[in-house]
Amino acid sequence: MTTKIDKVGPVDSPPPAPENLKAIPVRHYGRWVSAVIAIALLVTLVLAFARGDVDWNAIPEYFFDSEVLRGVRNTVWITILSMALGVALGIILAVMRLSKNPVTSSIAWGYIWFFRGTPVYVQLLVWFNLGLVFNYINLGPIYKDEWSDFMTPFLAALLGLGLNEAAYMAEICRAGLQAVDEGQTEASHALGMSHAKTLRRVVLPQAMRVIVPPTGNEFINMLKTTSLVIAVQYWDLLQATTNVGQSTGATAEMLFLAAAWYLILTSVLSVGQYYLERYYARGSSRSLPMTPLQKIRVNLLSGSNRQGGASA
Repeated sequence: MTTKIDKVGPVDSPPPAPENLKAIPVRHYGRWVSAVIAIALLVTLVLAFARGDVDWNAIPEYFFDSEVLRGVRNTVWITILSMALGVALGIILAVMRLSKNPVTSSIAWGYIWFFRGTPVYVQLLVWFNLGLVFNYINLGPIYKDEWSDFMTPFLAALLGLGLNEAAYMAEICRAGLQAVDEGQTEASHALGMSHAKTLRRVVLPQAMRVIVPPTGNEFINMLKTTSLVIAVQYWDLLQATTNVGQSTGATAEMLFLAAAWYLILTSVLSVGQYYLERYYARGSSRSLPMTPLQKIRVNLLSGSNRQGGASA
């Protein structure tokens, strides 16, 4: 019996190394054209404002005027109080809207329908002129006075803004409550928790993740909506700058000053909204987005590491 032995050939040489491919980026000419057009329009707009009959030196001159600062303080104050009233009443209305009781649910629906269906400006004027309907306000031994003395510009502004905001916050809160799975409520009731405790300890904390972002937007929008309280003679930022403009003759300049203050205040609120959303996103996101300070720190550290590696 013969055995056939295969001949072992020479060892194969390793394959040649792949050539280094040079990646050529795609040229996006449209981006460059749109960027040039946008910059040209921006420069044209800046030149138009610079060549106009606007005394830009008047803006820094009256930026920290005592009357303007009082208007800024009152604007921030009425914004905070109106949002607090709107949020508190909005939560109550949302719970009423979701109630199985048809009476409370209908009352909440009617409130939301009315206050969302009429302009804020009209509501402010109605509150300010209700003295035509009610001559006196009589709360028995607690309080009694004429309506004109009771309905001050501050109270008219607070009720007009806060009650209108409650209608929008009711829908925001209702959406947040309905976003929580019903199994959470059923499990809480199975553990013996009451409906109020379940709402306070289980449902609301989970619903805040849905409620907070639109609430932050409503807060910023409320700050700008306060400019309408000039209709009820409340001394806000717009009222202050308007009066300063009329007394100094710099009417347009004071409007630009008011716009600058509104931009500053809304920017501060936007930063606060970012951190608040980041706080309530801890339970839903595996990794939270970096804050602006953390991004700056990371960029500085990466830049120093690159320099250290190059020197080494």
